[in-house]
Amino acid sequence: MNFTDDTEEALRAAVRLVNSAEEPETLETLTDVEAFLTDFPYSGRLDRDDAELAALRAIRPRLRDMLLAPRDEMARHVNAALAEARLAPRLVRHDGIDWHLHAVDDERPLAERVLIETAMALIDVIRADEGSRISICADETCEALALDLSRNRSKRYCSTTCTNRNAVAAYRARRANA
Repeated sequence: MNFTDDTEEALRAAVRLVNSAEEPETLETLTDVEAFLTDFPYSGRLDRDDAELAALRAIRPRLRDMLLAPRDEMARHVNAALAEARLAPRLVRHDGIDWHLHAVDDERPLAERVLIETAMALIDVIRADEGSRISICADETCEALALDLSRNRSKRYCSTTCTNRNAVAAYRARRANA
């Protein structure tokens, strides 16, 4: 399943934000917000202050619940988020990105825009029945989310760190049995 670029980017941003709550926490300072915005350059209002940091941190549990919910429950989460927002959908083209949908005004707070963009991306996930592409990392010691956008549905880990740790453990187990 190939999602549109804006859907994939919104899912990546949401997963990154959710995973920032895992140890070691990676969203504690305004510098961390800047790093997030460097990787996921949201257009529109960016306050870059402590209130924006707190709001981003506050939506992480809600994003996690939305992303991991079974399909029907995911739809309820999406509908609730959309109902709470002051929607102003429009097609836009900016920063070298072709036409895509912005669902809320660019002057709304960043955390609200992240939540609504995630909800909009999840609409595509729900409609395509592709919720299995979002899961908890297969590493037994990790609770981070893994987003599998690969064609062959082979991604099981949240990061190369978890992938490598498990590959080394499997290698050592094979060597011990040999």
